Amino acid sequence: GVLAATLADTWQVAVEMVARVGGDPGFPGLIGPRVAPATAKPRRLAVLETAGWRVVSGEAKQALQDAVAKLANAGVKIVTRHSNAQVAAVEEGIADAQTLSLGLNAWESRWPLNTYKERDASKLSRSALDRLAQAEAMTIDDYRRLLAERVRIRGLYAALASQCDGCVTLPATGAAPVGLNSTGNPAFAVPFSLLGVPALSLPLLREQSLPLGLQVTGFANEDAATFGVAAWLMQTLGDVND
Repeated sequence: GVLAATLADTWQVAVEMVARVGGDPGFPGLIGPRVAPATAKPRRLAVLETAGWRVVSGEAKQALQDAVAKLANAGVKIVTRHSNAQVAAVEEGIADAQTLSLGLNAWESRWPLNTYKERDASKLSRSALDRLAQAEAMTIDDYRRLLAERVRIRGLYAALASQCDGCVTLPATGAAPVGLNSTGNPAFAVPFSLLGVPALSLPLLREQSLPLGLQVTGFANEDAATFGVAAWLMQTLGDVND
């Protein structure tokens, strides 16, 4: 992903990368104009809790709820798992996204990792060795079942596009952890990597007086529309904790 000071810079860097090297294998790369898309007010947004809701800090949860309330006051229709059956179906689908993603990643890492292990297993980290062990315990049918489940979940999420202009949630369970040993719990990030959709973390919220983003996600190949919604959120929310 791109780290940048502004949405316009983020878009421009991504555009230039795609123009030079294309997308990841099997993906078309960023889709949209050469310059950052115009601001676009969303008509309806879904709030997704994800599995991260069970472990998120109370302060971070409140920060999101305050932001959502401000969006509703600005005229955006808000839907959640409690008010919309399609959102509830998505929430159920992504509830175990981390396990599914780890299984897919393990199998797809099997051949480079077992080659490295043959050369010198001591040079691999414990996590890499654990991932290889998981992969070697899998079969091709296991992998195919995981792929089929991903297709099913992506279909559930894609169906939201007929009802919503995007989704909002937190990007992390709280402020960045102390030290360099971990970047924190990825529970809020993994589902959207699994779904293969555009996701932006906007510097709008705070927790423990430290930066905490607001994550906005869109739909497959709708990068420009997602950036337009993100620009409106930046303009409308500012820092909701100020």
